[in-house]
Amino acid sequence: MTKNKNTQTPTISKKILGVVGKTNAQYNLIQENDKVLLGLSGGKDSILLATLLAYMKRHAPFNFEFKALTVDYGRGGEYDYIFEYCENLNIPYELYRTDIYEILEQNKREGTIYCSFCSRMRRGALYSKALEGGFNKLALAHHLDDAAESFFMNLTYNGALRSMPPIYKAQNGLQVIRPLIFVRERQIIDFIANNHIYIAPDCNCPINWLDSDKKPYARETTKQFLKEMEAKQPDFFKSLKNAFSNLHTGSFCDKNFLQY
Repeated sequence: MTKNKNTQTPTISKKILGVVGKTNAQYNLIQENDKVLLGLSGGKDSILLATLLAYMKRHAPFNFEFKALTVDYGRGGEYDYIFEYCENLNIPYELYRTDIYEILEQNKREGTIYCSFCSRMRRGALYSKALEGGFNKLALAHHLDDAAESFFMNLTYNGALRSMPPIYKAQNGLQVIRPLIFVRERQIIDFIANNHIYIAPDCNCPINWLDSDKKPYARETTKQFLKEMEAKQPDFFKSLKNAFSNLHTGSFCDKNFLQY
């Protein structure tokens, strides 16, 4: 059964195109002859990124290849709408079956949340398929709200000043890129709603298979904190975005950056 009944090419706002285009140019995320593997979960963020890469493929003044890959955790999921969406946009697509969920069940501990463990295994699966397919870059769909949440969660719970860079090189030599890193989550929500795009209710994420009282609270608490901050200061995210590119490393206590 077709979920996404609208077979026309989705419309991306000029604001999103402008932000992503500027980010790509500033950090050289995708360049001539790049071969990019996109991690496509089927959620709103990765659906937008898939649409953007297809748009860039048609309009960018340079040639590159890309393919979308969904990691199946081994418990099944709703994937037909992803196949249909990629077919509609002529995006090469693969569903990669794994046993990640079984491994999670075997290694989980009472009272612990396995989000980080699951994330590492999913990233490992993407790395393996990227290297196997000869890709030199892996594209992930994290956005500015994700980067903000990551920063404040690290600050609050891990005692570290750390967030999400637009691009970095993994130990295996792959470059990991985040073309949406300066796009707001609400812009992505608007893109999905305005184009009437179907998204699976749980986006096939293992965390949605847990009992409600076992789900992680740190991210939701951080989301609420950021929402309250923006309500008090409308330019909060604009200031935060600028701060991520305006680091005064010598003003902290890390001896690696002190000059004396």
